[in-house]
Amino acid sequence: MLDHIFGSRTRVKLLRIFLTNPNNNYYVRELTRKIKERINSVRRELENLEKIELITHHNDGQKKYYRVNANFILYPELKALILKSQLIVERSLSNSLKQIGQISYLVLTGIFTGVPEAQTDILIVGKVNRLKLKRLIQQFSKDFDQRIRYTVMSKKEFEYRNDLTDKFLYTILENRKIVVADKIFAR
Repeated sequence: MLDHIFGSRTRVKLLRIFLTNPNNNYYVRELTRKIKERINSVRRELENLEKIELITHHNDGQKKYYRVNANFILYPELKALILKSQLIVERSLSNSLKQIGQISYLVLTGIFTGVPEAQTDILIVGKVNRLKLKRLIQQFSKDFDQRIRYTVMSKKEFEYRNDLTDKFLYTILENRKIVVADKIFAR
């Protein structure tokens, strides 16, 4: 059975989408756009996942929608595996970000913490090599199968915006976040 779960890049991307969004329904073309894979490959993997009953489908008359089967016997383990693999990538991203400049404050939010109202996924306060940062973000966006949004501020700009209770900054600071580096508040 595990042979049907793992074995292709398309399958892993589909697993990541279904297992991290268990309440969502997706149709084939939507999945094709999300994971940037060929439609025939997506159809084949959906068929494989449906065969082992990890996903189910229903028709609304016009489209066939797929969703994860939360009653699948290995569902909790697969979900944990996908989340743990994402944590490894997050840790690698955090370590890489720390090495691109002098960072006073580094926070992961948005896609990393499930805060959809966050307007950025990474907040960096300090001096960084922007070209290296751009390359690094592009590389990790591929690993996450989605665009990672980031914001860079100088320490002076951060303090000014924090003093003003800037809405953008307030949303980040008051919501769930992963603080990777903190030389501002940890005094």
